[in-house]
Amino acid sequence: MKNLLKLESAGLFLLFSSVYFHLYPGTWGFYLAVFFLPDVSFALFLITKKLGTITYNIFHHQGVLVLLLFVGYFAKEDILMKVALIFLAHSTFDRVAGYGLKYSDSFDHTHLGWIGKSKHLNKE
Repeated sequence: MKNLLKLESAGLFLLFSSVYFHLYPGTWGFYLAVFFLPDVSFALFLITKKLGTITYNIFHHQGVLVLLLFVGYFAKEDILMKVALIFLAHSTFDRVAGYGLKYSDSFDHTHLGWIGKSKHLNKE
């Protein structure tokens, strides 16, 4: 099942990236500059786990990002659409790598299972 989810995420990564470059050709620089911005939310884990978890999950939650995409589309705001598509691509890229939304009990605990040093806790 885990491989099927990764394959699905890989397809979504290609979809979101393709839509982005179809709508905004020639904007590789912007795409690359924004692609890893959601991971800046990791820094907030240094303040508190709860703040880090909430912020990380907001920037990686695909429902929130699709909502941002719709707002950008209906408001005719290209910058919102660009950011939403790039963050969606980033989120699906993370899921392919095995990173999911975070639980607040541990940085290694995600909705896709345990990662990092805690990976041994997965029951597969």
